[in-house]
Amino acid sequence: MIELRHVRKEFDDVTPLADVNVTIHSGDVISVIGPSGTGKSTLLRCINMLEPPTSGEIIVDGQVINDGTCDLNEIRKKMGMVFQSFNLFGHLTIIENIMNPQITLLGRSRQEAYDKAMSLLNTVGLSSKAFNYPEDLSGGQQQRIAIARTLAMDPDIILFDEPTSALDPGMIGEVQAVIRMLAKSGITMMIVTHEMEFARKVANRVFFMDEGGIYEEGTPKEIFEHPKKPNTIKFIRRLTSLTYKIDTDDYDFTECYDELQQYAEKLLIENERISDVQIAIEEIVVNNIMESTDSPDVLIRVEYSEKLDTLTLSIRYKGSHIDPKESDNELFLELLEESTTELLDRVVETENDIYNNLIQLTFKWEA
Repeated sequence: MIELRHVRKEFDDVTPLADVNVTIHSGDVISVIGPSGTGKSTLLRCINMLEPPTSGEIIVDGQVINDGTCDLNEIRKKMGMVFQSFNLFGHLTIIENIMNPQITLLGRSRQEAYDKAMSLLNTVGLSSKAFNYPEDLSGGQQQRIAIARTLAMDPDIILFDEPTSALDPGMIGEVQAVIRMLAKSGITMMIVTHEMEFARKVANRVFFMDEGGIYEEGTPKEIFEHPKKPNTIKFIRRLTSLTYKIDTDDYDFTECYDELQQYAEKLLIENERISDVQIAIEEIVVNNIMESTDSPDVLIRVEYSEKLDTLTLSIRYKGSHIDPKESDNELFLELLEESTTELLDRVVETENDIYNNLIQLTFKWEA
């Protein structure tokens, strides 16, 4: 359907795409992920020629679209694009926003355009808003309208450029639900997103972008559970774990706890679970390890397993051994006594490990 051959895109001070070679098949739903600034949005904009590539070929249905000989307007009719901002016309009603492109670009009659628009508004659950103006709608509703407007053009592929990044957390789910529905319908899609759980569940292919191109690609299971290349492994590991190195006695634990809360929100972990982790860090690290030395050297790792539904807190440290069971903190001791909490406490004897102690708590939660 779409093939990219040695596509390169240069700007004055950066080259986000150095050499991209990939084929997009009909019916593919592709999640495009990776660190910020690695060319994800640029890739989409090159595919629909909003950013003409510096070199290389973009081939759509056997036609090279960047050689200056094709009708780009005709090509773009096949490629819908949904942006971060909704790009609705504020002076037009919702129904007019969806009807007008059909009339001007596809030559449909007003009745045909109206019928199509109402059908799509029903699909995205907003038929009752047909005669409202964009300002009357929430951000999530406006983005669903933008998707309906794109679908009205009967595209062969839809390119989503971070469609939920401008939305409040409560609105993200409603837009994702519409995209998941479209994925099941068989339409070809490429979705640039920072919502990793969504990226994993909606796609049949995942592109991880880094170092000027598609650094690694595979199925969601391959990329999220068994990545092969170092940068991918590092990126995926960061999604499911947090690491803190504490080597000063004035370490800011408030910032650490704030980050834990954000981590919980990102992975949809209940607050009570993170509270257990915070209690354990405060008792073991703050009240014991930090109190016993003037030069702390502690490595904390928090890791969540969606498959096992567990949170694991690993605390490695140098210095005298601390027995967590000898704590006089009743709340912490109750935590240790819970049947869903597993404790590993040992002195490390491996020569390659610079930390001579390990305390590991695994928290499980009953359904």
